[in-house]
Amino acid sequence: MIKLFDSHCHLQDPRIINVAPKLIREALDTGVIHFAVNGVSEKDWHLVKEMSDSYPCVVPNFGLHPWFVSDRTSKWLNTLKKFLEATPSAAVGEIGLDKGSIGRQIDFTAQVEVFREQLQLAKNLKRPASVHCVRAFGDLLEIMKSTGPFPAGVVLHSYMGSAEMVPELSRLGAYFSFSGFLMDMKESKAKKMLKSIPPERILLETDAPDALPKASKSDSLFLIEGKVSVTEELLDCGENSPSNNDSTSDNTCQDESGASELPEEKLNHPANIHHILAYTANLLEMTKEQLADVTYRNAVRLFSYEGSKLLQEA
Repeated sequence: MIKLFDSHCHLQDPRIINVAPKLIREALDTGVIHFAVNGVSEKDWHLVKEMSDSYPCVVPNFGLHPWFVSDRTSKWLNTLKKFLEATPSAAVGEIGLDKGSIGRQIDFTAQVEVFREQLQLAKNLKRPASVHCVRAFGDLLEIMKSTGPFPAGVVLHSYMGSAEMVPELSRLGAYFSFSGFLMDMKESKAKKMLKSIPPERILLETDAPDALPKASKSDSLFLIEGKVSVTEELLDCGENSPSNNDSTSDNTCQDESGASELPEEKLNHPANIHHILAYTANLLEMTKEQLADVTYRNAVRLFSYEGSKLLQEA
């Protein structure tokens, strides 16, 4: 069986946390051996830690996502440091910069400040960082140049940047991770970009429950359908979700038990990494087996820092 490593996902997301154990079991059955689960704010870091404590296959990541910078408390950085110190197996993420998300106006100066602090923290701890970047690659490169290089690695998750930026980012320690969003790019541009990446720097991810990949037959996708109930404190009125749309924010309803239900939505399953593998391998003119082997070994090497669960496997 092909072995795969989901290098970036959000199994603690309030839309799916109640079914996360089932999703993990199903993905494991398809050959997904490890999951890098990324926290996005102070409100969900404890959920990521609990999940990693319960499932050896989960690599925890703690970080303050740019969408939630304005919600941070005065103690956010100290809290983050405590989580990372208490969890030697954890990486830093999801962190980053965002100038383009629909409906979100977040002070970019604050984003840069928070991003720099977390990037420096990852470097000091010699752990990788998982980075979100939307329409801010020039700023990202400048910050990485001033703070880097990063021998422990920086994962540019769901990379949608240009081929031209790849060499300089690679020299600074970047890895390039691809999700279902790759299928939204013009195929010729995606192929050029993929072929510019050193083989030892490429990763695969799902970004589940978001970034549902396209498939030639929709019934071949693993889908999480229906309304997923979550408790009010986990849901936080939908604002704690790292979704790429705002559909969960305004349409939630609460029943008499105090639980909330989310509107019906087709959500991405970590087992769908097989579709991303097939699509990416085709563009790279590789077999699925070849690309699976390369990306799995890259991810294991990346996440094999001191204290990591994967050191023995590296």
